[in-house]
Amino acid sequence: MIGRLIDGRYQVRSRIARGGMATVYLATDLRLERRVAIKIMHGHLADDNTFKTRFVQEARSAARLAHPNVVNVFDQGQDADMAYLVMEYLPGITLRELLKDYKKLTPEQTVDIMDAVLAGLAAAHKAGIVHRDLKPENVLLADDGRIKLGDFGLARAASANTATGQALLGTIAYLSPELVTRGVADARSDIYAVGIMMYEMLTGEQPYVGEAPMAIAYQHANDQVPTPSSKNPAVPVELDELVLWATNRDPEARPNDAREMLERLREVEPGIRSSHRPLQTQATMVLPGALPAAAATAETRVLGAGAAPVAATATLEASDGDDTEALAKSADRRKRRGYWIIALVLLLTGLAAGTGWYFGAGPGALAPVPETAKLAPAVATDVLEKAGFTVEPAERNDPVIPKGQVSGTDPEGGEQAQRGSTVTLFVSLGPQILPVPEVRGTPSADARTTLKDFTVVEPNVLQFSDDVPADTVIDVLDAEGTSVGAEYPELGELTLVVSAGPIPDVIAMPSADAEAALTQAGLQFDYLDPVFDNSGEIADGSVIAAEPTTEVVRQGDTINLTLSKGQDLVEVPNIVGKSMSEAKAELEKAEFKVSYSLPDLFLDLATVTSSDPPAGEKIVRGSTITIVGQLTL
Repeated sequence: MIGRLIDGRYQVRSRIARGGMATVYLATDLRLERRVAIKIMHGHLADDNTFKTRFVQEARSAARLAHPNVVNVFDQGQDADMAYLVMEYLPGITLRELLKDYKKLTPEQTVDIMDAVLAGLAAAHKAGIVHRDLKPENVLLADDGRIKLGDFGLARAASANTATGQALLGTIAYLSPELVTRGVADARSDIYAVGIMMYEMLTGEQPYVGEAPMAIAYQHANDQVPTPSSKNPAVPVELDELVLWATNRDPEARPNDAREMLERLREVEPGIRSSHRPLQTQATMVLPGALPAAAATAETRVLGAGAAPVAATATLEASDGDDTEALAKSADRRKRRGYWIIALVLLLTGLAAGTGWYFGAGPGALAPVPETAKLAPAVATDVLEKAGFTVEPAERNDPVIPKGQVSGTDPEGGEQAQRGSTVTLFVSLGPQILPVPEVRGTPSADARTTLKDFTVVEPNVLQFSDDVPADTVIDVLDAEGTSVGAEYPELGELTLVVSAGPIPDVIAMPSADAEAALTQAGLQFDYLDPVFDNSGEIADGSVIAAEPTTEVVRQGDTINLTLSKGQDLVEVPNIVGKSMSEAKAELEKAEFKVSYSLPDLFLDLATVTSSDPPAGEKIVRGSTITIVGQLTL
């Protein structure tokens, strides 16, 4: 699919995600020259009118909404046998990925995200649309800070609230009690899912868990969701009340729609933010005058200690008139030397302080390079420049990061670098397109080694073949399940189709042995009506025929078995004394073949005197009976 041109307009670049109904690709709209996300329905669902109707419904539901917190839908159509949906492309992560990284969120973060989710949902409810599949996977957090609600694949009009035959659409962990018990969904069912999401964001876990989906559904239908503060004491009472209000088992006790819950959230938001604002601590200050006073005291003490001796010496020397000039010069030299020492100390102190500032907080300081992988280039550039670095853009192939997103930096994120230094920002060109080596006809282990530049998924697909030896590669499939072409993206997923040898020969085996042989080979089996084996070669209850149900037989496929009923034995009727024409008719009616020596012209005139085999003996139906007759004149 990568590289294909859809409807003559959308050039597929890379795969973003794969779901149960469709695969989402990053594509370029060649007409408008913009990047878009194109959602293509799986090929095996294209003939299913139910899925196709739901796919078109998603486009119509989302297209009716024009809101900053709802993913925009641009186009919908069909190219050959592919139904597709074109949406705006939002580089970023989902709320589910955020929860995986951070486990639980702060009350402020929860309020910010739920404000956007409820705003988008309120627009849907106002338009008469019920989402019916709210979960963290459908909340998109863009790199530029936008939060949007997507995937309206299960949405339907609010008036059509009875899901006949499909009551449990959506994800079981977020289904409302009425949807579980009665198959009824309206706007209040979406509110219940919002409450479950809030609980999960505040506590890091879902309120109900179980080994089987029905166990979780039972808890939704019969238990009241606990308060988030019972798991996380840091949750404020306002959010406890919101969660309990949204997840009440009685729909009548919940908010009527998302607008009502959004208004309540915004009412309590200021109180939540003020109660969780960190305390402002004042930095320790040096009291004015304290340091100079201490310095003056020390200086006075030093000078005082040396004053008397200096004065005494000066008095003694002054008495000698010849030495007065020498003493004055000596004092001047000492004074100048003292000034130089003070100046040198001040200079060294300044240099030390300047050096410490330069390498500690100034331009020469080391700082960690921010992690920018998967961000949009503009956002990543802003992050790096705010951290004090100069950004130099570059490009490189990356097999994991989608094209157009940042794939990394040099130095790498988390490493230390000098502020003001240049950081190379690499923007992904997407995976490198590589030639696919020919591995058909080679052992599977050798093929995996040869395909080291790609991701060969486990396990192999085993296909039965009479011509290809076991463990030999028959074919290589791409991510769409078709034979891979001559080129494929680096680290793209490939699957090996490997020979499992011939289908086990179960002819003439008793049914139990045949079942065991097929099961051990990974095949299913089914039975057709048993038949007679008049050849006598296949015993009663043994397999007389084994036919595959598919042209290509792979593990998991079904083999139709036909069992023998043994020989079809019939008793030879007593025809002695009857005319040969009557005897012939009776034997043929019993499905025997008849042999005789008289001409047909005399059959009515001859009477049967004996038969071989004789009357009463059991022989295989269809066998030949020889009759002997005598003419009656």
